[in-house]
Amino acid sequence: MLIEAAGVLFDMDGVLIDSTPAVERVWKRWAVEHGFDPDYVVAKAHGRPSMTTIRELLPGSDYDAENRIVEQREISDLAGVRPLPGALELLTSLPRHRWTIVTSSTRALAEVRLRTAGLPSPEKFVTASDVTHGKPHPEPYAKGAAVLGLAPESCIVVEDAPAGVFAGKAAGARVIGISTIASSDELRAAGADWVCTNCADIRVQRSDDFGLELELCERVK
Repeated sequence: MLIEAAGVLFDMDGVLIDSTPAVERVWKRWAVEHGFDPDYVVAKAHGRPSMTTIRELLPGSDYDAENRIVEQREISDLAGVRPLPGALELLTSLPRHRWTIVTSSTRALAEVRLRTAGLPSPEKFVTASDVTHGKPHPEPYAKGAAVLGLAPESCIVVEDAPAGVFAGKAAGARVIGISTIASSDELRAAGADWVCTNCADIRVQRSDDFGLELELCERVK
């Protein structure tokens, strides 16, 4: 299956990087400290800015202080952080001006995780530090397309979280769902146009001045 696009907007955690063990450790610890069910908090936090989760679960608290605690713990806990299958190959096969990362992590956390995983950083990217409204709001992916000088409608979003899929579709982009955490059915229910296992299922067939041609392998669900 071939897809034409002008640019690709990647989520980071769960798409390019496996940070799930570290994320779960940090959020489970935070949940226990505040008397919440750890599994509930982890599920709620996935794919969204940490500030959003904190505001919802601890209304009236010192949001900035709590967010700094979570961010510092995530920056310090890098055990098991690694690139996901196909991520390095796909990123290095794309021209630098044709892709960017749109992540719910802060810029500091995104940079340290990319370095730890040995993945290249885009020339410009969008983090939780750059938006007013996080996923599932369309703002992150609208800004991601703008960073590339493109309209969202000409871009492909690659996402693993239903909130991110919804954000990409709301911005006007087409979305490839990666079934790292959520199931194929959950990703499609959120609006994913296609669902793959990982980035190894996506290959660049053509890249020129007119755009990209991506091939999705036969395992597309």
